[in-house]
Amino acid sequence: MAEPTRTSKDREDMEVEKAVHDPQGGLADYVSHLSAEHRMLVALKSQLYGGSWEPMLDDLRNRLAGKPYIFKLVNRIQEDIERIEEMKRFEAKHGIDLADCVELP
Repeated sequence: MAEPTRTSKDREDMEVEKAVHDPQGGLADYVSHLSAEHRMLVALKSQLYGGSWEPMLDDLRNRLAGKPYIFKLVNRIQEDIERIEEMKRFEAKHGIDLADCVELP
């Protein structure tokens, strides 16, 4: 069976995921591989959600469930949830806040 065609977004997400699990990779390597979508989520966490992932995840999950939510993100809710959970794991593993390491708009 042929492998599905990968978009540049898919490749970026794969690089970030690889950096999360690479014991040799450090913070600079991880941050340098963050896609524009990842960086936007870090900025939103910092600027709209008081530096916490949980309210943003609650908003996204509430939106998926048709419940009230605070902030409207674009159509990629499930992908953003996966990005957030992956970045949350990285922050917990390294004891850092990515907002301190990523240049925010």
